[in-house]
Amino acid sequence: MPKAMTEQIKKKLHEELNTLEHELAFDIPRELKKAAALGDLSENAEYHTAKQRQEYLKARVRQLGQRLADLSLINMNNIPKDKVGLGSTVTIYDGTKGEEVEYKLVMSEESDVAAGKISTTSPIGRALLNKKVGDSAMVVTPGGSREMEILKLSTMHDLAQAKLEAEAE
Repeated sequence: MPKAMTEQIKKKLHEELNTLEHELAFDIPRELKKAAALGDLSENAEYHTAKQRQEYLKARVRQLGQRLADLSLINMNNIPKDKVGLGSTVTIYDGTKGEEVEYKLVMSEESDVAAGKISTTSPIGRALLNKKVGDSAMVVTPGGSREMEILKLSTMHDLAQAKLEAEAE
């Protein structure tokens, strides 16, 4: 599961990268050429729009390349086996709201708050990282501070082990 999770994200990023690189290599030069043929470039809105799009695409390509490089450095063996980390499912008691909430900590590309998937880089995700069952975490969010106590924890290693055991039966 853990390796499949990063492979799925890498595939999605590669697809976006290929689309952007195609646009940069073919569509933008064609638009620039067409706009340049219209005459005076200083007052040519089509030309300026194409140049702005070109700059945006170059920046996004650099950003995707960096994210792919970062993903290749993730070592699943460094993710804790007994503490909250990437891929963990954690049940917390939110003292501020007076309710139990379950979160799954995922990479930013997979986050979906409505589905209970939060990024490890979100305020709540960062506050929960490296905590154990029984630990408390104080989270500062735009809505104010929230105190959370960790009630249950399943790490990605626990989930992978459970999957292996289920397949062996």
